[in-house]
Amino acid sequence: MNDAGDIADLYSSRLRELARDAAHRGKPEHFDTNARGDNPMCGDRVDLYVTLEEPRIGEVRHVARGCEICQASATMLARLAPGRTREEAASLGRRAAEIARSGQADEAEPLSIFAVVHKFPSRVKCVTLPWKTLDAALAGEKETSSE
Repeated sequence: MNDAGDIADLYSSRLRELARDAAHRGKPEHFDTNARGDNPMCGDRVDLYVTLEEPRIGEVRHVARGCEICQASATMLARLAPGRTREEAASLGRRAAEIARSGQADEAEPLSIFAVVHKFPSRVKCVTLPWKTLDAALAGEKETSSE
């Protein structure tokens, strides 16, 4: 196993709470675009449903199944993306990936919760899958993969 961290570090109580947050879960009755993202290596699957209030993102809801890291990332995305432009949301996705890969983040940043993932390189895709899925939904693509 290449992961060099202690698994207990990865699953903090804060991350677990975020993964269990039900506020942004479920398929809404109405949405403007959606996409499914799959991580074939670990079995994560994210379905995102997005309403648009052009030029901004309206509501984002998700149905995420898989590890708590992926579920927490989907919840964080659903909290942070609404009210932002497509480019601002894409920038957040790039920042989430950067934090997960490097471990470098200001603790005040909401995405800093994923800094510990850098100790577990195989889990970076669990963080980035929801953000890739948002990019796909906004581009009109119905499916994407972590690969």
